[in-house]
Amino acid sequence: MTSKWNLCLLIAGCLSLVAGQEGNVLLETLNFLRRGQSDVELENYDNALQLDSEYDFIVVGAGTAGCAIAARLSENPKWKVLLLEAGGPERLIMDVPIVAHFLQLGEMNWKYRTQPSDHACLAMNNNRCNWPRGKVMGGSSVLNYMMYTRGNRRDYDRWAELGNSGWSWKDVLPYFKKYEGSSVPDAEEDMVGRNGPVKISYVNWRSKIADAFVDAAQQDGLKYRDYNGRIQNGVAYLHTTTRNSTRWSSNRAYLYPLKGKRRNLHVKKNALVTRVLIDPQTKTAYGIMVQTDGRMQKVLARKEVIVSAGAINTPQLLMLSGVGPAKHLREVGIKPIVDLAVGYNLQDHTAPAVTFTTNVTSLKFEDFADPSWLTRFNHREGPYGSPGGCEAIAFWDLDHERDADGWPDIELFLVGGSMSSNPAISRAFGLKKSIYDSLFAEIEDKALNAFMIFPMILRPKSRGRIMLKSTDPFKYPLIHANYFSHPYDVDISVRGLLKAISLMDQNGMKGIEAKLWERKIPTCKQHPYKSWGYWACYVRHFTFTIYHYSGTAKMGPKSDRAAVVDDRLRVYGIKNLRVADASIMPEIIAGHPNGPVFMIAEKAADMIKQDHGFIK
Repeated sequence: MTSKWNLCLLIAGCLSLVAGQEGNVLLETLNFLRRGQSDVELENYDNALQLDSEYDFIVVGAGTAGCAIAARLSENPKWKVLLLEAGGPERLIMDVPIVAHFLQLGEMNWKYRTQPSDHACLAMNNNRCNWPRGKVMGGSSVLNYMMYTRGNRRDYDRWAELGNSGWSWKDVLPYFKKYEGSSVPDAEEDMVGRNGPVKISYVNWRSKIADAFVDAAQQDGLKYRDYNGRIQNGVAYLHTTTRNSTRWSSNRAYLYPLKGKRRNLHVKKNALVTRVLIDPQTKTAYGIMVQTDGRMQKVLARKEVIVSAGAINTPQLLMLSGVGPAKHLREVGIKPIVDLAVGYNLQDHTAPAVTFTTNVTSLKFEDFADPSWLTRFNHREGPYGSPGGCEAIAFWDLDHERDADGWPDIELFLVGGSMSSNPAISRAFGLKKSIYDSLFAEIEDKALNAFMIFPMILRPKSRGRIMLKSTDPFKYPLIHANYFSHPYDVDISVRGLLKAISLMDQNGMKGIEAKLWERKIPTCKQHPYKSWGYWACYVRHFTFTIYHYSGTAKMGPKSDRAAVVDDRLRVYGIKNLRVADASIMPEIIAGHPNGPVFMIAEKAADMIKQDHGFIK
């Protein structure tokens, strides 16, 4: 039985429990199924599609960027656009925010894993971190935790300083505002977008734990503020890519409104692109090869191929197509067409979660069957709308704590449950059973109320690499995360962890009797408990990815030997080929990059329209 069906059975089981307790649950269940059927009907518009032999633009990957780019390019009725996605349809059950953990166990996840490490991922099976990626319409905007941040204005000014004209904060702000459809009431009005397709809101439900966290951070010296406004440092309840307690993916935002209305946009699901076709003499991209409908097909592009497959699949596809490090390509048997640093500059955010107990109610798996929760979800509010239990967020510049407008180096975000509160969490992270039993099983056995704070490093200095395993496009690439190769990343992780623990001394946390869960990692026993060495060991064990892979097709000037694309996202040395996704980030932004990828897509679409004379 597939993981997708396991998820459906889980929800059905919860509903059946509810049915035994409340008479109107049948009606509520039917309401939920009716909403889901509406989405199914929208997705089914694409099912009868027969691929044409040629399009003006081919967009590879219907993720955060791809859905947006395809929608924007097809605004020109004279352009025929093809959007290709390796995965299947998005379903409403995927858009119930509380079940975000479970999606990593299903077929909508590529289920990548890093190469084994002896200095990171030490608490995970075989010392390999799980790296989820969305294999579904909407991509990772369907798999993520819906945490909406823009990053810091300095992130983009830094991109510009590196030689990328047009990517400074003042240049990109209009694109953030273009896609944002924010209903956050206390957002800075002149900084926020209110009418865009991507809906952004507070969650219509909050726990006492979240209230305590927000209070404690303010008592520590932060201000409550719109962290997506002028100043990022501060604390707030989480801004989320949700509306009315429902996930608002790129697919839902950009494509659902167009279904059945835009004949020049073709969307093909379950279609894996295996190669970009490039003429080796003229070095011009002219189409793609795609495995779909049980056979390999060639589709040509009159104008451009745009690769938006994400920071793992994009470099893999480029290298399979002969674009990448020449030596590496020759080693795996591919004749290089252009020698570029594809796959290098891999970056990610990690966060070693810290667990605390409390005297107030935390999220627990069995509560998913509370008879009121489904009713509340159908009324567009309640705990089902909590994105995987993530509730609040805070930013510190630990190197300049007195600077209210600093460039934060650490983010703390609160999850209102523990590692043992949901069976999907430890499975999604791939925790070793021995580690789980030593640290978290007691919380489960005693049904304790517990929560987690994740101290996420925002500006890591370590860099990894994506490499080909073979010329077979169906074999996963090698992921060398290279976590903690730079000592700064360990140092700032420990400091962030200690900042999280220090919040327990504030009155906000004392009010809910929050206490550090003091259970030791057996494999860190060589270090005195709570010493710097112990916490560094802890960090190297709990190397939890926050799924922010980026940088593997770096944007930069021609003088930058690590650059793969120019500041108009054109691949160096190849005509009619662009990349538009998190791969192009020269340096990862200080926040969650889903929002910035929407911005990249909107800006890329305008640049393409400009280069082909559709807009000035």
